Amino acid sequence: MTKKLFGTDGVRGTANTYPMTAENALRIGAAAGRYFRRDGSNGHRVVIGKDTRLSGYMIENALTAGLTSTGMNVLLLGPLPTPAVGFLTRSMRADLGIMISASHNGHQDNGIKFFGPDGFKLSDDAEAEIEAIIAGDIALAQPANIGRAKRIEDARGRYVEYAKTTLPKGKLFSGMKVVVDCANGAAYSVAPQVLWELGAEVVEIGVHPDGKNINLDCGSTHPRVCAAKVLETGADLGITLDGDADRLILIDERGQIADGDQIMALFADRWAQEQRLLDGVLVATVMSNLGLERFLEGRGLRLERTSVGDRYVVERMRQGGWNLGGEQSGHIVMTDYATTGDGLIAALQFMAFLAESGKPASLLTRSFEPVPQLLRNLRYGPGVDLLAEAKVVAAIDAGRDRLAGQGRLLIRKSGTEPLVRVMAECEDEGLMVQVVGDIITEMESVA
Repeated sequence: MTKKLFGTDGVRGTANTYPMTAENALRIGAAAGRYFRRDGSNGHRVVIGKDTRLSGYMIENALTAGLTSTGMNVLLLGPLPTPAVGFLTRSMRADLGIMISASHNGHQDNGIKFFGPDGFKLSDDAEAEIEAIIAGDIALAQPANIGRAKRIEDARGRYVEYAKTTLPKGKLFSGMKVVVDCANGAAYSVAPQVLWELGAEVVEIGVHPDGKNINLDCGSTHPRVCAAKVLETGADLGITLDGDADRLILIDERGQIADGDQIMALFADRWAQEQRLLDGVLVATVMSNLGLERFLEGRGLRLERTSVGDRYVVERMRQGGWNLGGEQSGHIVMTDYATTGDGLIAALQFMAFLAESGKPASLLTRSFEPVPQLLRNLRYGPGVDLLAEAKVVAAIDAGRDRLAGQGRLLIRKSGTEPLVRVMAECEDEGLMVQVVGDIITEMESVA
């Protein structure tokens, strides 16, 4: 069944524009409720979390109306990280979890992500079935079976306590100064609280959301802000999260930025030494740097690549029975602790390594020398299929021929925005820049 509404991570778009209208959110909620309440019995429940976007109120209320109309009982969690919703879906024995967020996008966008009762994101097949229900006549509950809704006041506290349990008992960060940038997003309250309760001196950035400043010149998409604060305050480490806190970028004490590849390299190496890395496998996407793959091979470990998207990383991890994966963009998936990428818990694991080693962060955040990599994005208009244009296809083929044996070229459409992403890796930076530039030029002529 072909999906039209769902992308690589749920439903996403500009708020108050299809598909992110209140009317459509109500219908999505009703369809999801019908899908998870097929037996018609009462007692089914769904937890709903959100980030700090202004449109979150509208989407939350619309989803609640749709879900209760089909007999689902709704538990409202308020602003919480995406991984917290996955955790609470399972721990509260909910049939469904929903996160309202557009992740690293600006406040004008919003999205709806779904988790199954096991806390993992729904499969493509499940999303396709929900989409089919949306397209048909949705059977509503009888008046006596309409669901109820209530707010869970201790949701944040539950996640805070769980996050702390992922560290060895007695592990504290006394004497460590940490800058944390919460992107004015979902972790604005819980991340500083967890770090402080574990003994760290915390310098906060991006903890004053106003509904419109999420990801605005802060967070993991603007790590230089955190880097500057690390240098200004003499901090030992900088932690930058995105709007829904399922990814992170780290900053060492020198203000240098470490992406997801470097974090995964450290974790894989350490876990392998501790005999915790199952089968010696790290799962990452086609975007991860060739330097990461070479680093792992040099230690007798293996990189398993997937399509772009943390959900595909998690699916492959579950298929193979592996426990560590992620993305270069900062999703770090540790299924020993969480069902999806968790920026805060990944930061805690890094801090534990940092405290144990007694070394500065700069010696832990540079496990390998990256192969030069260039990524350029090109936005296209409605009805345009850039990758079907003959001149674009010819430019891509020519680029691959020029990089053959020296590097690699990856062209893909974004699953969440009208963008084509062009990425190349090559030891010869001049050749890499030229190849990407030639392809972008042809795309711009037809975009």
